[in-house]
Amino acid sequence: MATEKIAGQEIAFDDEGYLEELSLWTPEVAEYLASREGIILTEAHWEILYLLRDFYSRYEHSPAMRPLVKAVKQTLGDDKGRSIYLMQLFPGSPAKVGARLAGLPKPDNCL
Repeated sequence: MATEKIAGQEIAFDDEGYLEELSLWTPEVAEYLASREGIILTEAHWEILYLLRDFYSRYEHSPAMRPLVKAVKQTLGDDKGRSIYLMQLFPGSPAKVGARLAGLPKPDNCL
């Protein structure tokens, strides 16, 4: 476990970079984590991050890739509800990277 000082607050992360205490998430934390991933957050990223946070508040777990694509499609439409779109925003594993930046736990079905 590592800690970082972000916006004047000590934030603890697990070995994979996920927040230890979900209630400490702020947009500043997301910006910090995105910079570590080499991502500059745009409005398109924020749309997905807030969608992920809403999903978590409803279902109490982070979505794996298929449920994430489905949730994005239902909420934001067919153009954004595609794996390729999410891969462009969150390279590697959109479900894992998105959850990490949104301050959520790692999705259960992700390695």
